[in-house]
Amino acid sequence: MKHVIRRTLPCLALALLALGVVSSCGTSQQGEQQTGAQSDEEDTTTAAATTSTTTRAAAPTETTPAAGRTAEESIATMEGGQAGVETDAALIAAAERGDEEAVRRMLEDGADVAARDASGRTALVAAAYGNHLGAAEALIEGGADVNAKDQTVQSAYLISTSEVGDDPRLLELTLRNGADVTSLDSYDGTGLIRAADRGHVRIVEELLATETNVDHVNNLGWTALLEAIILGGGDAAHTEVVRLLVEGGADPNLPDGQGVTPLRHAEQRGYSEMAEILRDAGAR
Repeated sequence: MKHVIRRTLPCLALALLALGVVSSCGTSQQGEQQTGAQSDEEDTTTAAATTSTTTRAAAPTETTPAAGRTAEESIATMEGGQAGVETDAALIAAAERGDEEAVRRMLEDGADVAARDASGRTALVAAAYGNHLGAAEALIEGGADVNAKDQTVQSAYLISTSEVGDDPRLLELTLRNGADVTSLDSYDGTGLIRAADRGHVRIVEELLATETNVDHVNNLGWTALLEAIILGGGDAAHTEVVRLLVEGGADPNLPDGQGVTPLRHAEQRGYSEMAEILRDAGAR
């Protein structure tokens, strides 16, 4: 019996010891797992932080200056924009007074040739109103558009047909630089109608050599021929315009919006020479 107990105790002790070892091993392994997990978590956190830092460092910096701009830099930016506006205004003013030297200098300094004032005028439109050929040429060389219109629907081209007297030089300049002879004013009138209205003989001659529509009708119901008769006063210049128009292919029988023909308008006003020109051209 004692022998059995002695043999049992060592086995029990060994069993208990084994259990303790297993328990100890389990605790140790669990601790190692927890420690490993914590380490992994720390590594992950560190890696995330590192990645985040790297991403921020590598991110595009285009928005950084705006976000981190100093007060001085912001003021400088605003002042730069204001300076640009002032330079553009000065360019238009120089063009208006015909200061070719100032115009060229401002363009070289970066003034915007397409800038507009409160009336929608470009520098070229301003120069055109004064028939300032040197300034206009400098602006065109700088990229100005001869067809750009202001708020009154006037372009350098249209101005050249009517607002500078019977001087075709500005017209010729715009025609050489892309003038659109189909361009219309606020009355839906062509440059030819405008020139005929004013009795500008040389300008009418220039325009008749282009692809302009000699019988275009504006929103008053009038062609260039009708305007030369109705608004011309029957003077020598307007009489010559009537002759040029019929020789240039104008229809002498095309009536106005009320059905009144050019000949009838001339007769009603007592413009005998105009009437004779019209009859010779087949007017009835």
